[in-house]
Amino acid sequence: MLAKLPKLLAAGFLVFAIWHTESPAQEEAWERHYRAGEAAYRQRNYQEAVEQNRAALKAAERFGPEDPRLANTLIGLGASLQAQRKYAEAEPLFERAVAIHEKALGPDHPRVARSLSNLAGVYRDQGKYAEAEPLFKRALAIQENQQGPEHPAVARDLNNLAGLYQDQGRYAEAGPLYQRILTLRESRFGPEHPAVAESLHNLAANYQRQARYVEAEPLYERSLAIVEDTLGPDHPAAATVLSGLGELYSSQGRYADAEPLIRRSLEIREAAFGPRHPAVAENLNNLAVYHRVQGQYDEAEPLYERALAILEDALGPDHKAVASSLTNLAVLYADQGKYPKAERLHERALAIREKALPPQHPDLTVSLNNLAATRRAQGKYAEAEPLFERALQIKERELGPEHPDLVTSLNNVAAIYRSQHRFSEAEPLFKRALAIREQTLGPDHPDVADSLNKLAVVYGWMGRDSVGLPLLERALAIRENALGPDHLDVAESLTNLASAYRDQEKFADAEPLYQRALAIWEKTLPPDHPNVAVGLEKYALLLRETERTAEADKMEARAKEIRLKNAEERARRREE
Repeated sequence: MLAKLPKLLAAGFLVFAIWHTESPAQEEAWERHYRAGEAAYRQRNYQEAVEQNRAALKAAERFGPEDPRLANTLIGLGASLQAQRKYAEAEPLFERAVAIHEKALGPDHPRVARSLSNLAGVYRDQGKYAEAEPLFKRALAIQENQQGPEHPAVARDLNNLAGLYQDQGRYAEAGPLYQRILTLRESRFGPEHPAVAESLHNLAANYQRQARYVEAEPLYERSLAIVEDTLGPDHPAAATVLSGLGELYSSQGRYADAEPLIRRSLEIREAAFGPRHPAVAENLNNLAVYHRVQGQYDEAEPLYERALAILEDALGPDHKAVASSLTNLAVLYADQGKYPKAERLHERALAIREKALPPQHPDLTVSLNNLAATRRAQGKYAEAEPLFERALQIKERELGPEHPDLVTSLNNVAAIYRSQHRFSEAEPLFKRALAIREQTLGPDHPDVADSLNKLAVVYGWMGRDSVGLPLLERALAIRENALGPDHLDVAESLTNLASAYRDQEKFADAEPLYQRALAIWEKTLPPDHPNVAVGLEKYALLLRETERTAEADKMEARAKEIRLKNAEERARRREE
């Protein structure tokens, strides 16, 4: 997950303005508790903030139902509860604050816009995107009409709306908003201000999500240069940009370029915050991902474990960040075939999310899908299928039938059908996933290539090679263009297409593709990685079919050696 650059401008989330009147004892009591709640919130002592704001609210209720101090106190208490993930308690407080401000100030006052943004924010945290969007839009319209399109509050509300779109995978809609914020900040602060660096980072992250890597890279680089020049090379904001740029390189398969950036980001945060800070855990996870995707499991595991320990200690065992960390470690275990261990961690992550989130929250689907995938890998299809289907139902209900976040669930349900040879049921789901990706991401996005591959594989199982072959050819072209010729995903496409050619006895077309895929894997992955064995075995099949038995024997022997080593390693890990 991409980290957000720390706020370099005062976001003004809370409305802590004091409305001065005469100061009898009850007003003095209110102001004392209110100020104490404000201080506790800023120090992230949220429980103390809740207690102080509750005391302030008790005093504020005596001022009358339309008093602005009452609205401010409701916002302070709501924000403190929201920070504790007590969304159901926070929501009615924000709703009441909006009503007070609207009645006291009129529907188009800038303070109403701030209250609307607060309410929309708690809706967003609960995954209530449909409820949040019109409020963010109304807040933005108020600020533009009342304060002008260049006002700082406009940039803040644009950022809120862009973040909402980003959460929903609506990257094409978020991008122009981030671009507008960048223009506003450059005009107001000049091109070298830290606030400009934040906007450059956000826009780069948006482009990265759309696989617009060539456009994202110079934005990250410019953001980093500004931060280093204005805040210093060891500032935590530099760590955030370095992390984003490292993830960009990893997405492109540029692992040698990514590693030093990820490590430097980790070093900066450890020096700035100490080795047990949650921000350090984020970097540890990023570094672990870097090792995991290259099959370097021994290097990845202690990093994931350390990240999990930090989060459990800092945030408590039931925090949603702990659930994400458990998921990361579980995925690593599954990659190594340690499915029972992975299953237990996914179950715990799901329990945390079910406790913390409403029953239809989209974030629940992460744990549902992962737990189901682990059970599917163990052949527990009857246990996996209802979890995949529940995840799909949640997303369809909360996000609508064409939302990009549906793709994962559609693919998962289709895959469980495919695993059971229910190809006629899998095909329409894969086709629907492909249509959504083409519509939301464009026809040349790498994720479209993923969908093309999945659909083509089903067609292959159904004996419809003539339908699947052009999909595989298109997938390869997309990946080569977007990711470069030596990316691991390109190797996958090369192998799939080569196998399709081999099935049609187009051996001359298939062989160079197998050779190229094997070369990519051998260059990028450890020599004993399972994918190398897959490449060797598939190429050996072609060699046998073209009567080159001696060459096939050598490749199969090497593949067998790799698989034996991996089996021994999995057995060792299961015993640990």
